[in-house]
Amino acid sequence: MSAAPEAGTAPGPRAPTPPGPAVPRTRRGHPLAALVARRLGAAVAVVLVVSVLVFLATELAPGDAATARLSRTGGGSPAQLAALRHTLGLDVPMANRYLRWLGDALRGDLGVSYAQGRAVTSVIGDRALNSLVLGVVSAVVLVPSALGLGLWSGRRAGRGADRAVSASVLVLVSVPEFVIGTLLVLCFATGLGWLPAVSALSAGQSPLGHPALLVLPVLTLVSSCLAQNVRIVRAATVRAERGDAVEAARLGGVPEWRVLLRWVVPAAVVPVIPVMARYVSYLLGGTLIAETLFGYPGLGALLVDASAGRDAPLVLAVSVLLTCVTVALNLVADVLSVLLNPARGSGT
Repeated sequence: MSAAPEAGTAPGPRAPTPPGPAVPRTRRGHPLAALVARRLGAAVAVVLVVSVLVFLATELAPGDAATARLSRTGGGSPAQLAALRHTLGLDVPMANRYLRWLGDALRGDLGVSYAQGRAVTSVIGDRALNSLVLGVVSAVVLVPSALGLGLWSGRRAGRGADRAVSASVLVLVSVPEFVIGTLLVLCFATGLGWLPAVSALSAGQSPLGHPALLVLPVLTLVSSCLAQNVRIVRAATVRAERGDAVEAARLGGVPEWRVLLRWVVPAAVVPVIPVMARYVSYLLGGTLIAETLFGYPGLGALLVDASAGRDAPLVLAVSVLLTCVTVALNLVADVLSVLLNPARGSGT
């Protein structure tokens, strides 16, 4: 019968434990419902603040919608200007006009465009659909391309393939978006004649019925957004590859495909989710440079035209819509970051 070690005596060395896959501990974070509730409360505040700031910007700028409309027809007399201001409701105090717009907006009525005399919902309907199509197609190309290139490059850190990808994304980061679009037009439209140089659509025409019109705008947008996302995914992949969990899993004989899916991919995806959400909201919101370069009728160009015409209802509607898209995508990004965080896993 062996004697117990005396007090104050250091215990003998234990037998080494064979290395095995490091299992992240399950930790309790904030409940997902509470996170969503907080984000929704913040989203309402953000949308409200944006609407106030946009309304003040349109109201405090020189001139108004009545002056802008009459200037297109050579101007008008003071009586005509006063009558048009009364018709548009511009002679009502500014605070009353905003509160009236806010109350109508909460009921789904976004008002009537000052410049076009049509309901704002009908004015932005086609433009919003065009921007949605362009943004969704661009996002469908951007997300897997960024994740795939970043993972592929990060797992080959320091090799020739990694250096080639890193050099390519560095070039894309350095070149402005309009330069990329111009080069694409010169190459594929003017030079080779494969694609149309202009992506203009007639009234009621859907871009889905003419997919060739989307190719150059999509390539321009993806090229300008791809580089930063690839760099983030690559850096996260390199860190994950060198992490203790991955090394322990490989020493423990865990298959490489499981190491990749269980530890490397989540560690590479989570950091890029918030950045990707911002880029996707940028794509869905309509991009002025691409729309201007290719003549694509989206929300970006509509917002510029409405701002120039001091069309406050239209400017407010587009701005609030784009803000809601951005806030919603950021909320989705927060939820995905929580769900995909490797620290929440149980090791299965």
